[in-house]
Amino acid sequence: MKNDLPGVASLDDLLRAQRDAALRAPYPSWAERAAHLRRLRAMLFDHREELAVALDADFGQRSKAELLLSELWLVKNEIDAALRHGKRWMKPQRRTTGIWLAPARAKIMPQPLGVIGIVAPWNYPILLSLGPLVCALGAGNRAIIKMPELTPRTSALFERMIAASFAREHVAVVNGDARIGAAFCALPFDHLLFTGSSAVGREVMRAAAENLTPVTLELGGKSPAIIGPNARFDTAVDSIIAGKLLNAGQTCIAPDYVLVPRGSEAAFIARARVRVAKLYPALVRNRDYTSIVSQRHYARLVRLANEAATAGACLHALADAPSDAARRIFAPCIATGAPADCALMREEIFGPLLPLVPYDTLDDAIRYVNARARPLALYFFDDSRTNIERMLRETVSGGVAINETLLQIACEGLPFGGVGASGMGAYHGYEGFMTFSQMKPVLMQSRLSARGLLLPPYRRRFSAIIDLILRF
Repeated sequence: MKNDLPGVASLDDLLRAQRDAALRAPYPSWAERAAHLRRLRAMLFDHREELAVALDADFGQRSKAELLLSELWLVKNEIDAALRHGKRWMKPQRRTTGIWLAPARAKIMPQPLGVIGIVAPWNYPILLSLGPLVCALGAGNRAIIKMPELTPRTSALFERMIAASFAREHVAVVNGDARIGAAFCALPFDHLLFTGSSAVGREVMRAAAENLTPVTLELGGKSPAIIGPNARFDTAVDSIIAGKLLNAGQTCIAPDYVLVPRGSEAAFIARARVRVAKLYPALVRNRDYTSIVSQRHYARLVRLANEAATAGACLHALADAPSDAARRIFAPCIATGAPADCALMREEIFGPLLPLVPYDTLDDAIRYVNARARPLALYFFDDSRTNIERMLRETVSGGVAINETLLQIACEGLPFGGVGASGMGAYHGYEGFMTFSQMKPVLMQSRLSARGLLLPPYRRRFSAIIDLILRF
């Protein structure tokens, strides 16, 4: 059942085949949807060893433990939550009609959209392809997934896995270069979900606009971590370093910079060095530490660090051994004193470089965050309820974690999504079900109806009734 998609023309044929199949079976039962989700879960765990080998080869070094923890476990949780709650999500929701339409009835009926397009990124190709797919299948849709070019072995394996588990008219995988990717995003899907950079997200939105295709954009940006005046300092540093170094910082919700109380920079660096030594002893040879995905991305990190240093920043190595360019192992590093206009402070870093920015008051920290594009995630460390409420009310971000990093994405009941430059729309759990459903409003008129009282000719009786309605 191997997908054969040699060129752009085949994309149209594939979309047409899936749409025709959706029209033949527009509203799958919950039993059918649950069977698809169980099949997806079995596929994932049957191939977990192969996926670990493929990802390790694609990255040069990718921690198997991180794959199991940050991709397979999260997808399994997503599937299990959909299996627990999906039947209830499918049920129509009763709504009120208001007194003047009684005794009519109203409801919201969740209906599958049809065919969903999913564009997955290279940093977490399994999680960020299957996570949206779980939501799409739970909502009763069909889906086509464009896998990333930078992980060719994983993408090819994933295509074979899907082809062996699902009919081509139900779930299909597309692999190919930028030309295929651009053509994919220009298809008239019923909904398109893209995960990737803000720059590419703009192009995706332009392409989707030609067909008025609704989009969910999961982008990135510079997610801040703020250590508040009443934080447990060492605990905060430990959490920030752990969140930053997962997948060597190649995580869209990784802390991108840290706002610290002025004067605590040296203490942060000292604690960070202790933490790195504990998490990744003999870091350059440590199999738990992931390499940078490509030479181009490694060179970009070197450029960011060198440009910041040239502009006056101080770079503080957090590991004893230097980076290994041949193996693309980039040793974690903290930057202090980086000018606001250097690339390190403007671009999403996507690697184990971490700028520290001192602040004097919490007002200053909040102003600093609000003066920049709205981030995908915000992390605040403080034990003061007043400070926490201020941070929640006075900043805008896609999501927030208090006294923690990254784990908001693992919370079953929370949606995941950006705001402003960090994206639009959300998925996960019930919000994912809604994203890929038409929440169709339905009014069901009763045999008894006051409609006749509101029709022309508009004479004295109508005037009395409308006057009563407007004054009620």
